[in-house]
Amino acid sequence: MQFLKEYIDIIIFIILGFMAFIALWCVIERILFLRKINFDDYKNQNEFEDSISENLTTLYIIYSNAPYVGLLGTVIGIMITFYDMGMVGNIEVKSVVSGLSLALKATALGLFVAIPSLMAYNALLRKINLLSSRYASRINSDKIA
Repeated sequence: MQFLKEYIDIIIFIILGFMAFIALWCVIERILFLRKINFDDYKNQNEFEDSISENLTTLYIIYSNAPYVGLLGTVIGIMITFYDMGMVGNIEVKSVVSGLSLALKATALGLFVAIPSLMAYNALLRKINLLSSRYASRINSDKIA
């Protein structure tokens, strides 16, 4: 239990920091890619859609799982608080409240990673839908001409 007490915050913060880094990398990569897209480089609609939607699954996984990683840190922090209370045998409101407030920072960080990732995911998805519609319109107009 002592190991968890000392290192759980660090472990959770490292995991969430890594998730935030990967999410940021995916967003920047997609923005740069979508800026330079050329419709003529693609043979068909499927190839185009596969190319423009790359890395979106990673972003989806991050935004959907970051709150759970934070929640795991909070639950472990609460367990440690109750364990310490049981070992001491003395229940002071001050120690309980401070332990619980420290445990909640992991959930806050999980939400801090998840919310911007969700916003970026939705923005990229909208841009991809627009580009896909434009590509389909272009293909249809080329078939007519």
